[in-house]
Amino acid sequence: MTAAFTFPGQGSQAVGMGKALADAFPVAKAVFDEVDAALGEKLTAIIWDGPGETLQLTENAQPALMAVSIATLRVLESEAGFSVGRNAAFVAGHSLGEYSALAAAGSLTISDTAKLLRTRGLAMQKAVPVGVGAMAALLGLDYETAVAVAGEAAQGQVCQAANDNGGGQVVVSGDKAAVDRAVEIAKTKGAKRAMLLPVSAPFHCQLMQPAADAMAQALAGVTIKAPAAPLVSNVLASAITDPDEIRRRLVEQVTGTVRWRESVAYMAGQGVTRFFEIGAGKVHVIAHSMGNRAVINTLERVRRRPERYRCGQGRAGSFGLMQPGGEFDV
Repeated sequence: MTAAFTFPGQGSQAVGMGKALADAFPVAKAVFDEVDAALGEKLTAIIWDGPGETLQLTENAQPALMAVSIATLRVLESEAGFSVGRNAAFVAGHSLGEYSALAAAGSLTISDTAKLLRTRGLAMQKAVPVGVGAMAALLGLDYETAVAVAGEAAQGQVCQAANDNGGGQVVVSGDKAAVDRAVEIAKTKGAKRAMLLPVSAPFHCQLMQPAADAMAQALAGVTIKAPAAPLVSNVLASAITDPDEIRRRLVEQVTGTVRWRESVAYMAGQGVTRFFEIGAGKVHVIAHSMGNRAVINTLERVRRRPERYRCGQGRAGSFGLMQPGGEFDV
């Protein structure tokens, strides 16, 4: 069996996420402590105690979700003997999850990742005044039709496909008036549903260019190593390992389309048969993209019964995923 480890994007956050994990496993608690130290504030207090509207802020949600993902991974490593380099054929993440994937693969340090995601969140929010941009989900259209809808709706403004999530779910992003037009046009093209999303900014479109510029500057100041497992890039939907290319693609990602459907198809085409989503929330977009391939959300398993994942006799079954011989199974 060949496995890929994937990491969720914004929208998966919830107050209290990761607290049971940190209470049960010191290695998980250490991740949250490291993120707090990197940011110079108690982000964990917001993650665990709220209020929800403060956690929802992009500047908080992005590093918070990364912290939960890496804390979950640390439990896999310490309790199940997992190694990204040994057990994962690929790592990938949806939007901000790409940073989590790089931290998981040792390409970025946790501290640098937390700081980058704080910068990314602030820059994305600052790039476009509230109310100027919008995003909408178009359900039941294939990607090509959704792109055509966005093009027709633009009318000299910005309107482009932001996320190709698979399963007939495409998110468009841009100027609010153009996105409003896209919602109405999509309905005439056979969309099952077309609806505005409750987001604070139009992510992954050309209006985010100021945020891309900010990220280019921020990324220039950090060390990026070759990842322990190849990263499937959001903007390429194929694997990369070169640190300079990773840096470049992270900048492009801010204004580019998250090609998630194609990314999952690429990994499946390379022989991946199990996808483990590492982090908060339940499986969402990846399930739409995968057909009948198994998806396992590791945080859900740990959160339900953390005592199950203590190492027992040897490492077999210590995380509910490992069998004698080190093979993953479900």
